[in-house]
Amino acid sequence: MPRRPHSLRRQLLLGILLPVIALVAINGVSLYRSALAAANTAYDRSLLATAKVIGEQLDVRGYDREAKLRATVPYSALEAFEADNRSRFFYRVSNLQGELISGFGDLPFWRGSLPEQPPYAALVDFYDERFREDEVRVAVLLQPVASASGRGMAVVQVAETLELRRRLAREVLLDTLWRQLGLVAVIAAVVVWVVQRATRPVRSLSQALRARAEGDLTPLTSEDAPRELQPLLEATNGLMQRLSALLEQRKRFVRDAAHQLRTPLAVLKTQTQSALRGDLAPREALLEIAGTVDRATGLANQMLSLAKVEQLREQPDAPAVEDWAAVVRALALEMAPLVADKRLDFEIHTEPAPVRAHAWMLSELVRNLLHNAIRHTPAGGSLSVRVEAKAAQASLEIADTGPGISDELRQRLFLPFSAGDSRSGSGLGLAICQEIVRALGGSIRLDPRVEEGPSPAAHQGLVARVWLPLAVHDNEATKPAT
Repeated sequence: MPRRPHSLRRQLLLGILLPVIALVAINGVSLYRSALAAANTAYDRSLLATAKVIGEQLDVRGYDREAKLRATVPYSALEAFEADNRSRFFYRVSNLQGELISGFGDLPFWRGSLPEQPPYAALVDFYDERFREDEVRVAVLLQPVASASGRGMAVVQVAETLELRRRLAREVLLDTLWRQLGLVAVIAAVVVWVVQRATRPVRSLSQALRARAEGDLTPLTSEDAPRELQPLLEATNGLMQRLSALLEQRKRFVRDAAHQLRTPLAVLKTQTQSALRGDLAPREALLEIAGTVDRATGLANQMLSLAKVEQLREQPDAPAVEDWAAVVRALALEMAPLVADKRLDFEIHTEPAPVRAHAWMLSELVRNLLHNAIRHTPAGGSLSVRVEAKAAQASLEIADTGPGISDELRQRLFLPFSAGDSRSGSGLGLAICQEIVRALGGSIRLDPRVEEGPSPAAHQGLVARVWLPLAVHDNEATKPAT
């Protein structure tokens, strides 16, 4: 099952809102605790006042340990401190030994100690307790009691249920949370609006691409696109340019193949019909047919070579390092029978020249140049091959003593099907060489060969010169040829 693509809007919403919501939740917990602490501070004062009111209702007989405390505290004395029946008060009056004097006997006696710095100017302590299945806040007041007949110390405990305090804290919390949730909603709306606005150029480009006609690979306009989209547009336009060049090359190959193969096929058909009619002797007819087949085969092979150059050019992996000199020597040895057949004065000089290239490309380049030089050099002529490595370049020079070519023809020989003599070739050899050299990042040139002698500056043949980048700094460089 294909994985659903990520949504930029959802990622931004989650990336922004989740931390904001987490902060709101943390802030809510902190705010509730702060509000509850503030409510405790406010209502603890009320508890202390209640304890003092109860302490004022006490009477004593006897002194110190012999003191007997009495309390006449009506519950109505506590009603003034109860707020709309939302909280309930309980009290207990005891002596220092915990003996009940008045109030609720089941309210646990205070066993704590007074703080070193009480929050109020009284001997008072506040703590939380559980009473009759309710959580309560308890204020403990150590109240000195004196009368004309005695003196003693009373422990006054006043407990209040927490409904009112918690309700106040919740109201403060909810009032703040509504505002914060409104802020979150505003942030979400702003994020959605910003994402919609920021992705508008992307949607516009998508619509423009969908509306394009099939085969339209013209560059995308990027004037109104934001700066962040410029690299994407440049990469897309570069890809379209490469695809356009590739498609154009494919179209040109199909067009040229259809055009160039039509002629030898028509000639072959005519020769076959002529042989069937008996216009020529069988052997002569077969020889003509064989010659036509050979030319058609050579043409097809060269066109396939031209297509293979484009295929290798498109490969993403970098080729290995090859020694150009070794390739030249191997091909010179391979073509030695052709050189011997024409009794050519052949000279070769090579030195190690490592270049990064496909071995097939180097072989095809050297084979085409050597074959052209051998074919156009007359019998008994001279042919020299030289491979050198200087600075950052490797060079190949093939000089023949053929008839040479004019300046005008030399300018267009690298075009496909531009042969100097249509009877001796298809005109694809030098076009293949030029495509190979371009793919390898080099350059190629044809120069007239000038031979010193009685006629200075006389054109004597042709010199093919090729330059390719050296790979001397590559660890994969091949060893020098021996």
